[in-house]
Amino acid sequence: MNIFSKNESVEFGSPEEVRAVQDQLLKQHVQYCFEYSPFYKERFAGIDLENAALESLPLTTKMEISIRNSEFVAVDSTEVADIVFSSGTTGWPTKIIYTQGDLERLAYNEARAFNACGITAADIVLLTCTMDRCFIAGLAYFLGARAVGAATIRNGHGTLEGHGEVIKHANPTTVVGVPSFLRKLGNHLCAQGIDLPASLIDKLVCIGEPLRDAQMQPLSVASDLERIWGAKVFSTYASSETVTTFCECTEQAGGHLHPALGLVEILDEEGRPVPDSEPGEVVVTPFNVQGMPLVRFRTGDISFVNRQPCGCGRTSPRLGPIIGRKRQLLKVRGTSLYPQAVFAVLDEMPEVSEYYLEVHAEDALSDRLVVHLAFSSQPVEVDVVLHRLQARLRVKPEVIVEPVADIRRVVFTPESRKPVRFVDLRG
Repeated sequence: MNIFSKNESVEFGSPEEVRAVQDQLLKQHVQYCFEYSPFYKERFAGIDLENAALESLPLTTKMEISIRNSEFVAVDSTEVADIVFSSGTTGWPTKIIYTQGDLERLAYNEARAFNACGITAADIVLLTCTMDRCFIAGLAYFLGARAVGAATIRNGHGTLEGHGEVIKHANPTTVVGVPSFLRKLGNHLCAQGIDLPASLIDKLVCIGEPLRDAQMQPLSVASDLERIWGAKVFSTYASSETVTTFCECTEQAGGHLHPALGLVEILDEEGRPVPDSEPGEVVVTPFNVQGMPLVRFRTGDISFVNRQPCGCGRTSPRLGPIIGRKRQLLKVRGTSLYPQAVFAVLDEMPEVSEYYLEVHAEDALSDRLVVHLAFSSQPVEVDVVLHRLQARLRVKPEVIVEPVADIRRVVFTPESRKPVRFVDLRG
């Protein structure tokens, strides 16, 4: 059985020590995939796996997992412990299965991540992410919090009022949730007269949305959260397929990967490695996954990696913020940008209370951007919004002002665990 490594010292090891550990784990993982995964038995046929370098192995795409889903399963059905679904590329969610060993590996991974940002057994962790609807995130953070010995409060997608009562009566020290929701919750509680900086909450673990820009400077949502809550904010990134987490440490300078649990590459469009600190597609090889093991999985997310030693003492690579998704790249009259660039401008405007971006195919070479927004109680002229967007983006989208209720019906849907701020109508 493929048992994961609990080599904690390797997080602080020299590059030579890390390379030796990862080379050995990679060989074991690739051999396991070849022996037990029908997909990789076919894909690796004719390859000298004993001597094959990582870059010589074929890449794995989301589309392949969607179309050939059952061929990725490497265990008997009696060993399946949990089944979740991730967003698919074929229009249908993709089934991901975990064994009991995978869940234990997940708990260990999240525990290492929580430890890195200062969560201990003395903490009480409020989870505002759902544990139901076949999502993995809420379960992952619950398992991680319990693995470090912290108490948990599984309030999930509760109401603002409900979370307020929980905070009042259970006195959490840490809150896990989507940044935009935590900002909304914090503003609501402050409006109710609750002095959040005086509360016991001193850590916010943020999921699903970036906190920093490509220069690692805090976005407005990160600054707002630290001001509103009087707490430090930490970004974490993961995916259902990789069962592997990148979480910021107390230095708040990028998400660490535990080297004994996986390898990360940053590749260009042709699948070639890009220099450190340069953006490219995040490609992950998670070690010792039993149920649906993957090799060189293309996440479709765009980021960069920093391999310099961190102030916390860890030498493991740190992943920067997700700059965008590969399939969401927009091209407007010769200018390329990601939706996050639009979001960053709007998030900095207190006059804008809610928004989403809609994109249409204008022609074969250009997209048409339409920003739907609602103003707060201090509105400005639409031209002010247009000027700020054009100044930062170098393109001029359309702006449509609508009632806040209409915007929220699009942004907050029962089908999604995250706010839907990008609507792609390019077909």
